[in-house]
Order: sequence, then structure tokens, then C-alpha cells
Amino acid sequence: MATSCVIGLLWGDEGKGKIIDLLAQDADYVVRCAGGHNAGHTIISPAGKLVLHLVPSGAFRDHVVNVIGSGVVVDPWHLEQEVARLREVGAPVELGRSLLVSERAQVILPVHRAMDQVAEHMRGGGRIGTTGRGIGPAYADRASRSGIRMGDLLRPAHLADAVARSFAEKAPLLAAHDVEVPDAAAVAEELAGLGERLAAGIADTGDLLRAAERDGRRILLEGAQGVLLDVDHGTYPYCTSSSSSTAGCAVGTGLPPAALSSVTGVVKAYATRVGEGPFPSELFDSEGDALRDAGNEYGSTTGRPRRCGWFDAVAVRYSVDVSGTREVFLTNLDVLRGFRPLRVASAYELPDGTRIERFPAFELDQLRPVYEEFDGFDEDVTGARTWQDLPAAARGFVEAIEARIGAAIPMVSVGPGRDEVVRR
Repeated sequence: MATSCVIGLLWGDEGKGKIIDLLAQDADYVVRCAGGHNAGHTIISPAGKLVLHLVPSGAFRDHVVNVIGSGVVVDPWHLEQEVARLREVGAPVELGRSLLVSERAQVILPVHRAMDQVAEHMRGGGRIGTTGRGIGPAYADRASRSGIRMGDLLRPAHLADAVARSFAEKAPLLAAHDVEVPDAAAVAEELAGLGERLAAGIADTGDLLRAAERDGRRILLEGAQGVLLDVDHGTYPYCTSSSSSTAGCAVGTGLPPAALSSVTGVVKAYATRVGEGPFPSELFDSEGDALRDAGNEYGSTTGRPRRCGWFDAVAVRYSVDVSGTREVFLTNLDVLRGFRPLRVASAYELPDGTRIERFPAFELDQLRPVYEEFDGFDEDVTGARTWQDLPAAARGFVEAIEARIGAAIPMVSVGPGRDEVVRR
């Protein structure tokens, strides 16, 4: 394995949690690189179905050290609650032993959540559809060099002044929208208390990971969201505020880019998106509703219904190219049982009739997908464990996708459980 990463190839919700949990059996470290608790990675663990928001998806592997990297924005209140919840269900999560948090990771403050909600309100009809959890404003503070980092929670004297400055900067805008600004001194006191309780897990994780890489330890980097939500390469401005493509792996961990030996992309056998923004292959009819119901497509973090559509080979091929992915794990093939025909968007048509096979940066909402159709299947594939166990039509659909995205598909997920996979 050496150092490898797993990333989503569309707008998130591709099933990365299950894949990372599966691959973590061969890892020494599992590292979250970016995002915050707006991400939700679902795994079926020995304790049942669980959604992880900050803690990496190696949480149920006894031998794994889980690391929240420097590129993540951390709500320490949420982190403490998530760790407690995982321990209650028997996960071997122990701060300082199996869970570490980068001292360089930015802190999400209550004032960031307030700013997030005000900004979304100000956008009106142009709203982005954020989760309102303060992710964007926390990253904005990082970029403007006015943020607070997890290591600051261990320095109470400095912390009080830093929180006061942060709140004072934002107070005029919040007051203009009749939003009450939390008491900075009280928040600083809470953060100092959190620092004491989380201290065992706050560390220089970049130094740790670089040493582990030099020693040949197996490091699995866990992406959050997906390539099309990347702040630079995604569907801007309808994206997240961090680098959710492969580029974020080095930035968000402190590992040198050359350390990365392989990239695995994850994508569903159809497409989904939560929130606002362009979605060329979206279905607005009963077929889209049927996909949502069959796949139980509701946000693992927000509970919002996901927008559903057919597999978009143009978008996935773009993400494969941007991320340097050479192999793709296809998930949720079982959801397509009974759909006839199966469709793949293999090109787009512009309003003037011009056909394109690239993923453009602008006017995505004006594109019309050009579909190819394939035979569907009626068989229940959840029991399949070998390639030949799958119906011929299901195999043909996977092979058609593989040919159109420019990457191999060595594994297909046919259900939510760890063992519900077909290896080719």
C-alpha cells in the first residue's frame, strides 16, 4: 500500500466510508485530509451502521492510528461528542493512541456558524446550499491568517485574545443582520476546557506521518466530499472551501506530494448531488424519485434528499484526469436492479447543438446530456462475490463505464456491508 489515497469522483456521497473501512485492514494510519464535520462517511461496523463526520474511517480497526490532518477544520465540541459516541458503541478510539488531531488544524468557532448562515441568507437566490456548520468561514479565516488552530487550545493565555479578535472582526456584519454575537470570553473558556480534555490527542501529526512514511508504514489518506466539490477544480462557486481532489492530500497532511504512490477513486453506478449547483445528468421525473428511493439517497450529515441522475462519464473522466486516478471502485451497483434501460451520459450538447466530450468550467447548467443506453438486470446482485456471479447485463454495464472513464474498475460494491463486494 505504501501511501495511497481514496477520493470521491463526483460531489461526495459515493460510498468512500465503506471502501476506506475495507482498505484500512491493510493500513497502519488512516488520515483525513480536508473538510470538516459537514462530511459524512457511512460504514457498517460490528456495532451497526454509523456515520463518521470527523474521525477517519479506520475507527473500527484495532491496529490503525486515525489522524485528523492539518487541512481539516475542526469543531472541537463536535469532535468530543463524536469520540464519546464511538466509544459508547465499542470503537477502539482513544485520544493519543488511536486518534490524533493535527495541532495545525483550524478551529471552527460559534461565530463561524453564524457567519455561514448570514452569508447564505445574503446570497438569496444564488445560495450555495451549505450545511451552515461554519466550514467556509473557518477556511476564510485560515486564508486571511486570522484563524485559531487546535494547538492554540493548549495555550489559554493566547487563546482568549485570539478569540476576542476573531469575534470583534465579525461583530459588525452579524449585528447588521440582527444576529447576536456569542460572548468571546465564555467561548475562550470553553475552548480552554476542551483543550485540556483533548490534549492527549493534539500533536504534530505532519512530523509523525513523515517519519512513518520514511519507515515504510502503510498510510491511507481519506478524502472528504468529491473532486467536483474542490474549490479550484469543482463546480465553483457551488463547491466546498478546501482542496477535495488529490492535491489536498499533501496540503492537508504535511506529507510531501512525492510520497503518494496510488490514487483510488470511488463513484456510484449512478450520480447524486446534495445542495445547489449544476448537475448535467440530473433526473427530474419519477425515474429520479425511484433511484432516490432504491438507494435511500438522503444526506448522511444533513438528511437532505439527494438529487439523483444517471452515471455521467464525462464528469467522472474529468475527475479521473484531475486526480490522477488509475483505478476506480464502483459502488451501489445493486441499486440499479430493475431499471431498464440503464443510461450513461457519454457527451454533452450545447444550446447551439455543438457536441462536447469535456467537462467545462462555465455554463454547466445549459448542457444537455447525450446518453447511451444499456440493458438492465432484474437479478438481486447483493450475494455476488465473483465477477461471474453478476448477471451478464450488469457486467456489460460495468465494462461500458470502464471504457468511457479511462480507468480500470477492479472492485464493485453490491451492498453496504464490508464483504458485499465483487473483486475482478
